[in-house]
Amino acid sequence: MTYVIGETCLDVKDKACAEVCPVDCIVGADEDRMLFINPLECIDCGACVDPCPVDAIYAEEDLPPEWARYTALNALYFEDPEAARREAEEIRPRVPGPA
Repeated sequence: MTYVIGETCLDVKDKACAEVCPVDCIVGADEDRMLFINPLECIDCGACVDPCPVDAIYAEEDLPPEWARYTALNALYFEDPEAARREAEEIRPRVPGPA
């Protein structure tokens, strides 16, 4: 089991969850639209769940069915960050700002 960051983190990227992670497995670069949990480093402690202000973090088996693709997206980020960024854009394209 691992924890997974889901859709409500997109374009919010509050780092309160990363601040409490005892193994520093939650990351997100400036160019990322969300944070990601490394499934190979997560120790399943759940410390990240309560600090998340948008309820984006779930144990993998409790992830809402409509967010199922986020399990693979979180893992993909640690293999190919650019591919994960593209997938996040496919899931929910950015809304263009005012010109």
